[in-house]
Amino acid sequence: MEYEKQATLFEELKIKMDGELFRDMTTRLIYATDASAYKVLPLAVCYPKTENDLQHLIRFASNENLALVPRAAGTSLAGQVVGDGIVVDISKHFTKIIEVNKEEAWVRVQPGVILDELNMYLKDYGLFFGPETSTSSRCMLGGMLGNNSCGSHSIIYGSTRDHTIEVTCLLSDGSKAVFSPLSNEEFELKCKENKGLESKLYQQIKSILSSDENQEAIAQEYPDPKIKRRNTGYAIDILASSSPFNSKGNAFNFSQLLAGSEGTLALTTEIKLSLVPVPPKEKALICAHFENLEEAIQGNLIALKYHPGAVELMDDQILKLTEGNITQAKNRFFLEGNPGALLIIEFARESKSEIEKIAREMEAEFREKKLGYHFPIVSGADNMSRVWDLRKSALGILSNMKGDAKPVSLIEDTSVTPEILYDYIAEFKDLMKKYEIQCVFHAHIGTGEIHMRPVLNLKNAKDQEKFHAIGLDSAKLVKKYNGSLSGEHGDGRLRGEFISIMIGEQNYQLLRDIKQCWDPNNIFNPGKIVDTPKMNTHLRYEPNQKTRDIQTYFDFSNDMGIVRAAERCNGSGDCRNTHITGKGMCPSYQATLDEKLTTRARANLFREFITNSNKINPFNHKELYDILDLCLSCKACKSECPSSVDMAKLKAEFLQQYYDSNPIPLRSKLIANITKVNQLGSYAPGLFNYVNQHPIIGKIVKKNLGFAEERSIPKLHKTTLRKWHSSSKKESNNKKVYLFADEFTNYNDTPIGIKTIQLLERLNYQVIIPKHFESGRTYLSKGLVKKAKYLAIKNVNLLKNLITEECPLIGIEPSAILTFRDEYPELVTPDMIEDAKRLSKNTFTIEEYLFQEMKNGRIKKEQFTTAKKEIKFHTHCYQKALASSLPIKEILSFPENYSTTEIQSGCCGMAGSFGYEKEHYDLSKKVGELVLLPEVRKAPKTTLIAASGTSCRHQIKDETEREALHPVEILFDALV
Repeated sequence: MEYEKQATLFEELKIKMDGELFRDMTTRLIYATDASAYKVLPLAVCYPKTENDLQHLIRFASNENLALVPRAAGTSLAGQVVGDGIVVDISKHFTKIIEVNKEEAWVRVQPGVILDELNMYLKDYGLFFGPETSTSSRCMLGGMLGNNSCGSHSIIYGSTRDHTIEVTCLLSDGSKAVFSPLSNEEFELKCKENKGLESKLYQQIKSILSSDENQEAIAQEYPDPKIKRRNTGYAIDILASSSPFNSKGNAFNFSQLLAGSEGTLALTTEIKLSLVPVPPKEKALICAHFENLEEAIQGNLIALKYHPGAVELMDDQILKLTEGNITQAKNRFFLEGNPGALLIIEFARESKSEIEKIAREMEAEFREKKLGYHFPIVSGADNMSRVWDLRKSALGILSNMKGDAKPVSLIEDTSVTPEILYDYIAEFKDLMKKYEIQCVFHAHIGTGEIHMRPVLNLKNAKDQEKFHAIGLDSAKLVKKYNGSLSGEHGDGRLRGEFISIMIGEQNYQLLRDIKQCWDPNNIFNPGKIVDTPKMNTHLRYEPNQKTRDIQTYFDFSNDMGIVRAAERCNGSGDCRNTHITGKGMCPSYQATLDEKLTTRARANLFREFITNSNKINPFNHKELYDILDLCLSCKACKSECPSSVDMAKLKAEFLQQYYDSNPIPLRSKLIANITKVNQLGSYAPGLFNYVNQHPIIGKIVKKNLGFAEERSIPKLHKTTLRKWHSSSKKESNNKKVYLFADEFTNYNDTPIGIKTIQLLERLNYQVIIPKHFESGRTYLSKGLVKKAKYLAIKNVNLLKNLITEECPLIGIEPSAILTFRDEYPELVTPDMIEDAKRLSKNTFTIEEYLFQEMKNGRIKKEQFTTAKKEIKFHTHCYQKALASSLPIKEILSFPENYSTTEIQSGCCGMAGSFGYEKEHYDLSKKVGELVLLPEVRKAPKTTLIAASGTSCRHQIKDETEREALHPVEILFDALV
């Protein structure tokens, strides 16, 4: 299609639709990848709103001979949702839970409903949807249907196919069809009807499956039916055993074929799913530690004898990689030593004693067989959730392996019966030796499916050839054991090439015939399952692609350069978690549900531009500037992203590099230099505040500088913290602490600083404010990294010999003091890195320090009131990402009758200066309104609201008119 003609036709299509259609290069690049190794640039991206929109798309694709690539969360591992046509993203608008029938235990949903959110919704009904994938916090039911997803508990609950009652969809001619269970009589009637394409589908399948020759070929060649996880090709083996063709079979239902069809046969609009009762309340995990993988495989057979709900595997390489992720490092609490492999075995029973009895008996059998060395029982919802989070992080965490060689999705979805798994893995390891490569092992060992990921460098032409060779040899090996090449991740581009090996040429031709009948114009997701391109083509990286070596202001040596820092993102989509899940990443996405505002999208675009730019300055691209503009730099990605993509750091580096070729906006200069502005204002704070708070003058100032008129500008205090302290400091022999008088507390939040000093002094500490410069946080937030680097070097030199374990540095404003912990070691010169790291180890937030002293018994409950107080607190983003909310909860609960609850919110939305900026004000409010602001409004007036961050307190004040206190203010007022 010629470009100009194409543009006209797409504009005409756009006018007809209620949804949105995008053809800009930025959007297309973002949708060129998923969670697989593939990259294909689509022609356009569409967010359909209605069924009519989908019908318009089908007609358009048929008329113009274009492909439609259906996409939900985009977490596919086999390249199912990349293609060169129109990406049809149903995740934004097709998100309704339509109907729940508690008595009959079923639910009807649109395909964009997220699994975890569905199960939260069903909780009050005492029901849930059984199959639970590791991506359950963002994966959608349409994608689960397309891939026939299973999850950790498939031992009990099977696959999505097992729970699919009915599918409503649009066929390739635009007609609507509803596929549900049919009696033999209803099936025959469907075959005799003359209703266009739908009738042809029934007639064709009857012709295929009535053939004894076809039935024999299917029975002979398809994977062992005892394998719970089998998803190779179209599920004609399931249909072949249905009642029209097998008197003992279940009712015929085309939904069984659509499950696992990867959007190649129809566009789904509704799904009716069977539900199961919520499992018994008593649950526990037995986390069995083994010396090696072979022991764990043998241990799996013992575990299965006790009828667990799940048995999951993690090998030593994955466990090692979790050490380097902030969140997952905290989830390793149950590990003993360095196990070669770990089995996570879950039991749900009616009583705790029943589980304890099983655990004792199972451990005794393990020890009798000399398998394993440590068998801790983990119970309690919070602790179990942490173990499962560790397990679910495996996919993303694999990107933390240093260098270009990474564990790749290739044979990660093979499945055999558990009884032959030991022999199968032994042969597979021999295969890896043949190719002289390592492999990591994890996942669903209880059902005979281990995700095996060979370590390959897919930038290297030889490894790209190995990628294909290993895929081919593995297919032959799986066939030898009568297994399934795909258990739940689908065939897509990755495995489609090998389906004929798995099911034989005769059956493969049947699949092609089915595709041709359902989709004669080949518009639905072509190149997946049948007639796929060679599996090592259309990869993210060109053969022998060089990685650019770019000089940076931050130290990216731990990632081997900034390009590889962006390449950490493997597309697992954790940044698509919504606020309902309780996760913080990514606030701009959570407020808009726009894929372009995910960390994944930003990382993808970042990688594309700095890798392929022809400019002298590869950062000098307005497209990158625009997509990073709505990043709030909250740091949630640094801790929550299992691949540890630090988008705040990448954004700061980008902005400095961009400003090296472009002028720095006036407002950015002003915000970055706000300390200097406040310093000047501090000579006449009354006048400064009068101008900024005046209803007319203040509005003019804000308008001219690009600040939101709705915002209140922070006031200067009548004195600075340093001045107050120099006139009020007391000499004593008490334990010495150094207080960092950050740029916010020194000028604006001085009363909080004063109370902090007074609190510490009354608790018998001597407080010293050492000589230091500002933290550099404002410069980092606006991308002026060179100035922040200068300040980091100055502060490290001033404090490195002063701050020790005995005399630590503590700070009040989290974003300032945590700069020492986060950015300073990566900003200072190489010869200062160790000094910066030592300094960071002895630098704490005030909450961390008080908590530590309370635990050590230096601060006692008797020093505080016994009066009752209810407190709700919000945790600053940086404390969540780089520290913990636990110290805040513990210190606020320290007074005997203080009851403290954490508001389960993500970013407050203000994010430093972000929420003050005119163009960001609406998004800032939307982020705050997700959880924090409604929770504050709901709190009784007698409940104290606490927030450590200065911008968090301003957001709360501006939008709720509630005064939020710093935790030290509450503790100071609680002193007796």
